[in-house]
Amino acid sequence: MEGMDVLEEMAELARSGQAFALATVVWRQPPSSSQPGARAIITAEGELRGWIGGACAEPAVIREAQRVIADGTPRLLLLGTPEQFGASVPDGMTVIPISCQSEGALEVYIEPVLPVPHLVIVGTSPMARTLASLAGALGWRTDLVSGPDFAAADADERSMIVVATQGHDDEDVLERAVAVRPAYLGLVGSRRRGATVLGYLADRGVPKEELDRVRVPAGLDLGETTHQEIAVAILAELVQLRASGALARPVTVSQAEAVDPVCGMTVTAASRPLRHDGVDYYFCCAGCRQAFEQDPDAYTRKETRC
Repeated sequence: MEGMDVLEEMAELARSGQAFALATVVWRQPPSSSQPGARAIITAEGELRGWIGGACAEPAVIREAQRVIADGTPRLLLLGTPEQFGASVPDGMTVIPISCQSEGALEVYIEPVLPVPHLVIVGTSPMARTLASLAGALGWRTDLVSGPDFAAADADERSMIVVATQGHDDEDVLERAVAVRPAYLGLVGSRRRGATVLGYLADRGVPKEELDRVRVPAGLDLGETTHQEIAVAILAELVQLRASGALARPVTVSQAEAVDPVCGMTVTAASRPLRHDGVDYYFCCAGCRQAFEQDPDAYTRKETRC
């Protein structure tokens, strides 16, 4: 995958609501196998699609890309041996030591591509339609569904759900929405009406910790307002919560890490495994694995000395 294929894959992932990172090579030192402008997509699960470099660079880029996805902050990486750069590394650049046998080096920019907010509005009132229009103007992915048509499959844990059925089967709709465990769940209605609905669901056995997550009434408190102003109040609350990070769901980086005993490079604990004397070792490339196989004591003694 390269060129336009990478861009098309990015568009497809964005449409599906998946978080990923885009890695771009901005500089190379020969004889690195990559070229400036080379791009690759890295998913939150650590799958690389495209080309960013050889066996030495790839695991380092994948590892750093997962961290970029998790914290949402781009990084500029300088991949090579510390001796290659010395004290000449600019501020803000992250040096990733790799023991590349070709003695090449790469500068790679990794940027997060996070899914646009997903808002599900359940209800067909004028307020619901106004809220959908306002959220659409912000570029949010917005779904407006009627109460009877709403199902758990319409949202996920990253979604924001606003229940605006306004007395039409509020209890059943809210119970379905609670089961999704969305990032935000709000019920449009008075506090008194909300207490009644939540009390009914508690009697039905819905766990208290789930009901405590429901915001009633949804939106900032603006007092007596029109339906247009209620829509603005709800959207303002959602924007405020997102800006504060309160709705963020952390991306888990599940891959364990290990240190290559030959070159000292950090690799995933699944890369070229080799068991020696009951201990599992992992390697950045076939060359390091082969060197260990030829003289394992040389490297296990080095570990003991350290």
